[in-house]
Amino acid sequence: MTIPKETNICISELKEKEGFPVSVFPKPIREIISETKATLNYPADFIASAICFTLSVGIGNNFVAKVKEGWNERAILYMAIIGRSGVNKSHPLSFAMQPLFELDIKSSVKYQKERREYEKYILACKKEKEDKEQATEPVLKKFIVSDITPERLITIHQDNKRGICLYVDELMSWLKNFNRYNSGSEEQFWLSVFSGKPIILDRQGNKNSAFIKHSFISVIGTIQKGLLKELAKGERSENGFIDRILFVFPPNLKKEYWNELELSTHIVPLWNSIVKKLTDIQCITDEEGELVSTQLPFNTEARTLLYHWQHKNTDLCNSEMDEVLVGVYSKLDIYVIRFSLILQLSRWACDESDKREIDSTSVEGAISIVEYFRITAKRVQGITNSSAMLEQLPTDKLSLYNALPVEFTTSEGITVAQKQNISADSFKRFLADKKGKLFENVKHGRYKKLI
Repeated sequence: MTIPKETNICISELKEKEGFPVSVFPKPIREIISETKATLNYPADFIASAICFTLSVGIGNNFVAKVKEGWNERAILYMAIIGRSGVNKSHPLSFAMQPLFELDIKSSVKYQKERREYEKYILACKKEKEDKEQATEPVLKKFIVSDITPERLITIHQDNKRGICLYVDELMSWLKNFNRYNSGSEEQFWLSVFSGKPIILDRQGNKNSAFIKHSFISVIGTIQKGLLKELAKGERSENGFIDRILFVFPPNLKKEYWNELELSTHIVPLWNSIVKKLTDIQCITDEEGELVSTQLPFNTEARTLLYHWQHKNTDLCNSEMDEVLVGVYSKLDIYVIRFSLILQLSRWACDESDKREIDSTSVEGAISIVEYFRITAKRVQGITNSSAMLEQLPTDKLSLYNALPVEFTTSEGITVAQKQNISADSFKRFLADKKGKLFENVKHGRYKKLI
């Protein structure tokens, strides 16, 4: 395939933009985002990303994007929703995932009934001491798991081969619990399943080994901005773990006043119907009972567009000096394929496309999404770098930084500095030296602390 040297594809210059590119979605999903933002104060970035995540779980292992022979990508997402306390992080996520929660509730009720009948039958067989037809032990069908060990997660996944997701309201609780039951392997487990690799569980103490040929586990959770520095501790910045996380991080997000507007009554059923169209697709299995994914290739125009973008992203990777960002940019190569698949199937679920192949509209949308996540990755990296810099400040400068309000004018900063026995000139030098590192220049003469 010939790749032209020039292309109109826009690679972000890492400047502030309007936020998550909602326009990439089909019309019904754009309406859901608009309505929930207007009536429920859901930040567009949060609800749009949560919708993407739910769609990924609805797709699961049923479909893969075929890049070339031997290279398929699944719609697996690792996502973190970032914001201060009170800015409505959890509610958009709960709203988007509600159709999956409801499916799990129905499955649980069905399972409990089948389990009682199964146990009653087994007990009767024992009492009567008769050889009867072997009953099939029921299994619990699920889409969502929460506080769970990898071993238990694997056994659940074995019964749900179309895919599951890990939902944690507070992402840091998930990270802090790594290796609480064993030493050393949990972080490696999550590094591996990001790529949809096979899972083999065969440990002492487990009654049965487990084997999953094609793993599919998406992960989502929320995290407060102030905890971002904790996220990068340990080896996570070096082993590629942080590279895999997509950060949903709108700038300057503030708590909003309640309003009197009501959500239109058709919005919830509309979203339910979109998710249901994906989850209702029956899994195809082979003779051995293994799930067979439907491959969606890229059509010629979409493939050319995808390769153009990847070449420019590669140039950015090769020119970037920050090794952490190089890792992030490299993972965008994978995510642009996954979002192409998600958008294609979301458009099909909304009756705006087919599901035979991935077209250029889906690729263009996917490029816009990963460019958004390039910007948020840069913002997160700026904060974690600033945190490290803050810890290295002299005691007097650290006290000054802590004493400054979140936003301040130069004159207000001088007043605070003088109370700390720091001269105006010394404060101005400190401000100029740390601009873009500890301070953001909001507008002329006004600054904002980055952490």
